[in-house]
Amino acid sequence: MPVIYEYLGIVISFWSKEHEPIHIHARYNDATVKVTLFVKEDKVYRVSYKSDGGKFPEAKMRQLKEFVSVYKQALLYAWQQFFDNQVQIKTIKITKKIR
Repeated sequence: MPVIYEYLGIVISFWSKEHEPIHIHARYNDATVKVTLFVKEDKVYRVSYKSDGGKFPEAKMRQLKEFVSVYKQALLYAWQQFFDNQVQIKTIKITKKIR
């Protein structure tokens, strides 16, 4: 399970044998959220969030949504690199708020 980003304690990753639609998994403590990226012509035009288990704290969910709004194209690019081009992904750790 490659970790793409760590943002203020939220771990954002792919599972190694994923499927479309393009999505990531965000984990904070024991809570997980599946974030689906809807793409048209290589642009993310919509994002959806679905609990995968546990309850994400509201403050962390806001931070996750802020992160995804800023990094959605980078997340799409990471997916394409990892699954389409078999390029290994290095974890990027972000320790300051992005907004």
